[in-house]
Amino acid sequence: MITQEQIPAVLEHPVYDAEGSKIGEASHVFYDDATGRPEWVSIKTGFFGTNESFVPIREAVMVEDHLEVPYPKDKVKEAPNVDVDGGGHLSESEEVRLYEHYGIAWDDAWQQANRPGHGWAHAGTAEAAGTVGAAGAAGTTGAAGTGRATGAAGAMGRDTDMPEDIAVTRSEEHMRVATERYESGRARLRKYVVTEEVQQTVPLRHEEARVVREPITEANRDEAMSGPEFREAEHEVTLHAERAVVQTEAVPMERVRLSTEEVMENETVSGQVRKEQVVIDDVAVDDDEERGRPRR
Repeated sequence: MITQEQIPAVLEHPVYDAEGSKIGEASHVFYDDATGRPEWVSIKTGFFGTNESFVPIREAVMVEDHLEVPYPKDKVKEAPNVDVDGGGHLSESEEVRLYEHYGIAWDDAWQQANRPGHGWAHAGTAEAAGTVGAAGAAGTTGAAGTGRATGAAGAMGRDTDMPEDIAVTRSEEHMRVATERYESGRARLRKYVVTEEVQQTVPLRHEEARVVREPITEANRDEAMSGPEFREAEHEVTLHAERAVVQTEAVPMERVRLSTEEVMENETVSGQVRKEQVVIDDVAVDDDEERGRPRR
């Protein structure tokens, strides 16, 4: 069962059914007038949260950051539509309709609540054991829109005139920061061709003509004396050389892919929140019993 201390964690948080399907967001918590215990929670449903359905909170539990109720999502969305008056109360007839929709016997709940020594109607405290029954003697349930009871404040002990003690509730706003994903830019992988000059040194060979003089010896004398003594002659040899021939071929070098990675950065955000302060005003009374100005 949800306690009063858990109400701030319930409001504006997701509500799921027992199968893990999200029903909507918790909007208001309604307290029982007689016990001050949370009795109903209203859930914003629909595409834009325009609908509000009521579901019993007695068997709901907090699971991590959301509220889980033991009723199917369709059952909650089909709950009867009720109008809460300006005082933040459900009428007896409206509450009976809700009990019937969720299969909770109104008479049985009322009898269990009024058992001598056991029912919550006799205990008068939030610590009384047993299931919370019908809502108060008049069958009404108070509402808490933002974690503060705006209905049966007397049963809660808040902002009421008390003979021995006077108390007020101090509230403050807490800032919640969420994140949203947006398109910050685009990256495109594009391939294009460039031409550049490349130099490479290669060795080249070539032939050169040179004169070789051999002396006349016994070995070559006969060949040297075989021709006429004097004549003109001309001989020719072919010279060869190598030259560089440039050719190109396409060679795969690497594969280039475009991928993304998430980088976590810390950003400091600021906002304005309101909170209430509580002070004591001392009022001085003069001899003529006329009230003076308050002193703070």
